[in-house]
Amino acid sequence: MVTSAGEHEGDDRTPAVRPTADDPVVAALSHGVGGPSGEHVARHPWWTPLRVVLALTALCFALGMVQKAPCYDAQWTNGQSRYSEMCYSDLPYLYVGRGFAELDWPYSHAIDVRDRYDVMEYPVGISYYAYGAAELTHWLKGSPDLAPRGAMSQGELYADHSVLRESLLFTAVNAVGFGVCALIAAWFLTGVHRRRPWDAAVFALSPVLLFEGLINWDLLAVACVAGALWAQVRGRPLLTGLMIGLGTALKLYPLFLLGGLLVIWGRERRWRDLVVATGSGLATWVLLNAPAYISGRHEWSVFWTFNAHRGADLGSSWLVLQQMANHTFAVHTINLVSWVFFGVWCVAVAVLGYLAPQTPRLAQLGYLVVVGFLLINKVYSPQYALWLLPLAVLARPRWRDQLIWQGGEIFYFASVWWYLANYLNPGGGGDPGFYWLAVGIRIAAQLYLTVIVVRDILMPEYDVVRTGRPVPARHSFWPPTEPGRLTLGRAPGG
Repeated sequence: MVTSAGEHEGDDRTPAVRPTADDPVVAALSHGVGGPSGEHVARHPWWTPLRVVLALTALCFALGMVQKAPCYDAQWTNGQSRYSEMCYSDLPYLYVGRGFAELDWPYSHAIDVRDRYDVMEYPVGISYYAYGAAELTHWLKGSPDLAPRGAMSQGELYADHSVLRESLLFTAVNAVGFGVCALIAAWFLTGVHRRRPWDAAVFALSPVLLFEGLINWDLLAVACVAGALWAQVRGRPLLTGLMIGLGTALKLYPLFLLGGLLVIWGRERRWRDLVVATGSGLATWVLLNAPAYISGRHEWSVFWTFNAHRGADLGSSWLVLQQMANHTFAVHTINLVSWVFFGVWCVAVAVLGYLAPQTPRLAQLGYLVVVGFLLINKVYSPQYALWLLPLAVLARPRWRDQLIWQGGEIFYFASVWWYLANYLNPGGGGDPGFYWLAVGIRIAAQLYLTVIVVRDILMPEYDVVRTGRPVPARHSFWPPTEPGRLTLGRAPGG
């Protein structure tokens, strides 16, 4: 029997694909530690692929926390070092700026709260998580008396030493939760393709995870996306929809996975599964949004109105075009063009999925839809690369292609902080051309991986998840001239 992952039920008894026998980059690098594994290599009694991947994820995330240490030591009060050291994070600033220092409910419509603090401009799941982290922070600090803070301005709160220490603890509490989410995501990704658990190592050792995991709350949604990929492969539409609904309550983009499911299950005539997943996702999203909507309808709507009314912002092609043309585009124009482009892009992805020789995998379609959204979005914060990470890793689990894409993301990651620090301004004045170049390189890297994924869909013999192609004898960094032959036959998408 063939499952929706494109694997046979008996594959649990089949040895896992060895990275040194599967990926040319890993094979080449393995010569420094003894070379590729041989035919008689023995399994370690304790270090299973899952445990290794989890350990690598923990190590990578811990290094990410170390990377933020300069800002932590400076209590995020040095405006220049947060850019020069590339250790910026939204978390400590929002602890005061959104009322968490006084434990104000994010969706409170009390006049004294709304006069002092802006509403959280994030979906409800992030607001709940941040509020819970604030409650834990206050408990760990011995539940300090909050009454005096009501008489202090925001500036005074930012300067208060006890509040500053709390903001650092708040950041640490959030970071621990993000680490758990990274481990959960790695666990899910390891289990998506039973014979390819090592594909998740590309996520575990990702430069994007290391440098961008602590900027904002995006890792919460990443874990949900990984869970949706796992549940869909396991043939669990109810759980798939639940993970998508939970992810959409944290960030909007997991909703786009429903488009991939429409293509996959539409080709397979699995309409009941599609209805179950859509229904459970919608029910989950509604239930999670209900407390915020009931307690503060206007505050709940801020996420939607804020994003509808904002103009071109950092990282977007819109901002580069504005700077190059010395012209500010109307918000209505940006919204209209962006949604038309994205709609056309989604139709193109759907047509690609329906016309493909074999049913594409959900990671492939999900990556294509999300990258289309990011390409035209009016803001592309550095941490948005995390949105693509689990999808990209499983869509094209090849180190060479992942390093090319993530290299573009990290190049932009460094450039945007230097741009904000005014390090990229020409000495004689003028436009920040180097920042434009960084945006262009990031887009080019995304398009490179997009082309590779499209090729794999149109020519499944190049899809390494579907084929049994071995590493060439020369252990080249490049794939063999002739594509390998499919070993699994026609398989539904995973």
